[in-house]
Amino acid sequence: MTSGPDQQADAPQTPPTRSETILQLQAEIAQLRQAVHSHAVIDQALGVIVTVCGVTPDEAWDIIRETSMHTNVKLRRVAEALISWVHSGQLPAEIENVLSKKLTQRTNDH
Repeated sequence: MTSGPDQQADAPQTPPTRSETILQLQAEIAQLRQAVHSHAVIDQALGVIVTVCGVTPDEAWDIIRETSMHTNVKLRRVAEALISWVHSGQLPAEIENVLSKKLTQRTNDH
């Protein structure tokens, strides 16, 4: 009988230690907390776009998503910039340019 990669795949794996399980769970909790925070930030940014630009929530989502894609800036970062915009009146130039184009397109389409 020969030994090969197939036998290694069939070998029973040892269960994670208690410490490994705790580390895995802590990492998962951190990821979930970040996801909840990101979701809240994106929801707030959607509200900003809906309120300021007079679009529907679905249109706001498309605008934010497309702005993220065209600027190569993470969606969460675009959302954070939009929330800051409410307070400061300033947006990063690349986001402002794309956002302006997207809103102009929407206005012309309607």
